[in-house]
Amino acid sequence: MTRSTLFDQQAPRPLAEVLRPDRFADIVGQQHLLGADGPLGRMIEARRLSSFILWGPPGVGKTTIARLMANEVGYEFIQLSAVSTGIADLRKALAQATQTRESAGRPTAAFIDELHRFSRPVQDALLPAIEDGTIVLIGATTENPSFSLVSALLSRSKVYTLHRLTAEDLEMVMHRAEAHIGRPLAVTEEARASLIAMADGDARYLLGLCEEIMAVDPAEPIDAVALARLVQQRAPLYDKGQEEHYNLLSCFHKSLRGSDPDAALYWAARMLNGGEDAGVIFRRLCCAASEDVGMADPQALVQAMTAWQAFERVGLPEGRLFLAQAINYVATAPKSNASYMAFNKAAALAKATGSIPPPKHILNAPTKLMKELGYNEGYQYDHDHPDAFSGQTFFPDELGGAAHEVLYEPNERGFERDVKKRIDFWNKRRTGR
Repeated sequence: MTRSTLFDQQAPRPLAEVLRPDRFADIVGQQHLLGADGPLGRMIEARRLSSFILWGPPGVGKTTIARLMANEVGYEFIQLSAVSTGIADLRKALAQATQTRESAGRPTAAFIDELHRFSRPVQDALLPAIEDGTIVLIGATTENPSFSLVSALLSRSKVYTLHRLTAEDLEMVMHRAEAHIGRPLAVTEEARASLIAMADGDARYLLGLCEEIMAVDPAEPIDAVALARLVQQRAPLYDKGQEEHYNLLSCFHKSLRGSDPDAALYWAARMLNGGEDAGVIFRRLCCAASEDVGMADPQALVQAMTAWQAFERVGLPEGRLFLAQAINYVATAPKSNASYMAFNKAAALAKATGSIPPPKHILNAPTKLMKELGYNEGYQYDHDHPDAFSGQTFFPDELGGAAHEVLYEPNERGFERDVKKRIDFWNKRRTGR
């Protein structure tokens, strides 16, 4: 083969590109947007686009929807990737859109993939072109726009959420791949289910897996074990610094608060599998041990901190045992947020009342002048009294003294039940209570 013949040959197109839908009816999923009652469906019906951002995981149809939307309503279509487009490329594209509008009177839909990767100055550079109608922006992002896009851009665009594809959706994609090649995939039913699980809602990734199997063309159907050897399992989708990070931490904390150890273990495992730092999980576990368990079982925080220390000394994989034990302890402990609520009340009271001077009797008097001014006068040393309780008040008189607003109100759960009995006993002996 000569050099010219070699370079004249075109590389085969990826199966995902070959099977990219060329009409809306072939798009799998997303009917909540594309249906007659959906926002994108209404745009198509009106034959007029306004700027919008498609937010969703990879391989769910963002690029396809953008292309078909522009084609359906007769807009010029330009496609850019924020990964490889600089400010100079963007200005060139905007100039092209201006020329198209002036010469042909045709609006331009500018599709920008991975929009969140544009720096803030580059995002700002889009604003005038959107404002004066030079372009209609169709952005695509896998990250929460509220974290990654400038507010001015968000105010000029609607955000539409695309759903990850279901197992049924992915099965339909596989059928289309099989129809294209003219034969079923050489896999067992179990391996077929594993393929769909590996794809994790991503049609493009699934079609890539199908291509790998087609290239092997085995004599016998591939089972799940052979499939695992043939293809690498996909890394879980997890953005440690963005929305998914906060979502899973929220799920974890709420499962602990809701006394569901199974769910708490599951969400912790999801985060670890996604590459999350175990310290992040332990920090949230300690927060739950104090905020949601608190004095109902003071050992919860001790268990969480001890497990964290053991984890740091031993590491993975054995460290999972310490994490699991602490998760189970916190999740199954009696719950009380009384300490958390008490501090919130105290913070609000301190903010509202300013710099009220403390009672002089609880101030130290290290100098003669301070003694003459009444500092420490009348203070009673609690250990000199029965039960080590003097009954004095420590609140300023301006806040009611002994009759001050109650901040800490223990619950009748766990260890806090005993704490409540002690406080009730002290309050009966304290003057004015």
